[in-house]
Amino acid sequence: MMNTCLECGDRIHGRSDKKFCSDSCRNTFNNKQNKDSSNLMRTINNKLRKNHRILAEHRFVDGKAKTTRTKLMAAEFTFDYFTQLRVYKNGAEYRFVYDIGYKFLDDDWILLVRKE
Repeated sequence: MMNTCLECGDRIHGRSDKKFCSDSCRNTFNNKQNKDSSNLMRTINNKLRKNHRILAEHRFVDGKAKTTRTKLMAAEFTFDYFTQLRVYKNGAEYRFVYDIGYKFLDDDWILLVRKE
């Protein structure tokens, strides 16, 4: 049985379970598989990364920090994009952007928490 490379179609030499003829073909194939499939996905992922960067700039003490909605908006934080919504037993609702969560407090204040 003759195996051919999944990327370029060339004949594969060596082990019978090899799928690619070279590291370059393997990398190219996997990069194609893992790339964002549309502009929408790319846009959302960019917004999530930007949101995380903005939250991570705060000085956390014991895993917590405080800021205001106004300051986050001035930094162009997009409140519509987060990775997880957690509602705790006490009713507290946190929106997480990866490992950093935020909870709306009274007035303009926002509590930030970082998962360790």
